[in-house]
Amino acid sequence: MKIGVPKEIWAGENRVALVPESCKKLSGAGIEILVQRGAGANAFFNDDAYTAVGAKLAPDAPTLYREADLILKVQPPLVVPGQVNEVELMRPGSMLLTTLMPTRHLGVVRELAARQVTAFATDAIPRTTRAQSMDTLSSMANISGYKGVLLGALELPKYFPMFMTAAGTVFAAKVFVIGAGVAGLQAIATAKRLGAALTATDVRPEVKEQIESVGARYVGVELKESAAAGGGYARELSEEDKRKQRELLAEQLAMSDVVITTALIRGVIAPKLISAEMVRSMRPGSLIVDLAADGGGNCELSKPGETVIENGVKIIAPLNLPSTMPVHASTLYSRNLTAFVTAFWKDNQFNLDWNDEILSQAVITHAGEVRHALTKEALAKG
Repeated sequence: MKIGVPKEIWAGENRVALVPESCKKLSGAGIEILVQRGAGANAFFNDDAYTAVGAKLAPDAPTLYREADLILKVQPPLVVPGQVNEVELMRPGSMLLTTLMPTRHLGVVRELAARQVTAFATDAIPRTTRAQSMDTLSSMANISGYKGVLLGALELPKYFPMFMTAAGTVFAAKVFVIGAGVAGLQAIATAKRLGAALTATDVRPEVKEQIESVGARYVGVELKESAAAGGGYARELSEEDKRKQRELLAEQLAMSDVVITTALIRGVIAPKLISAEMVRSMRPGSLIVDLAADGGGNCELSKPGETVIENGVKIIAPLNLPSTMPVHASTLYSRNLTAFVTAFWKDNQFNLDWNDEILSQAVITHAGEVRHALTKEALAKG
């Protein structure tokens, strides 16, 4: 089998799907690696580093896609009608492993099915103990939580830690984190290291212990129904529970210097938790860092990829934060993909065992059909 690693062409994407470290491991298992020239340049992995571990270089994307049996990517294939179509470059019957977010990219899914590509989405891999080493969502969310706090510290017109100076004492910034998934917990831990006074919430009360273990005080409401959707995800709340949550958030936002939002439903959809009215109740000079911007944002006033100022409150909604740390982001992502490939590499071939929980849940398209249930539902709705 030949694995192909193309250069990412999405605007602003600096990561590469496979780093030399992983190429060496896969080559040792008997897998041939083909890397497009310059694929790792933006992540500071040059072509010589790949050839040094046995990978071969493809001069361009068409050559790579034509020769590869399994394509490893970071972003979904880029399809812009009349301009570029990475799916058309793929060989019918080939395989793809990438962060696909299929319900966000239904047009790409249709193209993959029509092209007879077997596509696996890393974001659809079940969050089980066995699949932990393949979990790209967690790897990248960890980076987002860390970098999001650093952005907050840069943008806040105050110190994060408490300082006792000759001119008097300045008190620690009050940071409120919404959502205690991987990004939220890393945000808490990073803000704690910077000396902030921390409060955090999550609709899943069972994460209270995790929040407190990384240094924040937990605040929450008693929900009528459980908000846990399994696999570390949250589901959408009932209307009554939403009302309770809004009251809690309004109270906390009014007291906070920095609000960091990380809430996603099933890792994809960003619920609107912070209304314009809540923003206007915040103190001028305070800050919202909306880390759910890739999913549309948790704040009603967020504009993904932009900075908004409302009544003296700054709202930043950064996109694709892992790409701003491409060395470690690529390395961790690459290790996740390598774990997936090697888990199903047996007898010198990639085994499509549809009885396997990981493969059966991660597959989006195969043999011209869309197999992923949530994606099929989204396609049916138009």
